[in-house]
Amino acid sequence: MDEIYDYLEELEDFLGGTFHQDISSPEQALDEFINESNTECLQSTIKDCEEFLTSNLTKQEKESIIQNNAEIYFPAIELTPLQWLTNLVEQLKEGLKTK
Repeated sequence: MDEIYDYLEELEDFLGGTFHQDISSPEQALDEFINESNTECLQSTIKDCEEFLTSNLTKQEKESIIQNNAEIYFPAIELTPLQWLTNLVEQLKEGLKTK
């Protein structure tokens, strides 16, 4: 149970701390996170996101967690919360390559 709690807590902190109501856009917030984070932080964030995406939580539970922690209006970006997070992980991996 602690393992689940750890990555969920870290994921919620990442989403809430990066994609909050004061951002200009989700893309800009992600760029800033990548630019300001060190390699270890990016690797840890990717790991937490991947653990979440492959966890035994239901699709509905996962989407609810993402929506409750990221201030993003998903219909406007035409992605489901899970599609968005999956894309975000790929962008984090690309950002990690430039470190």
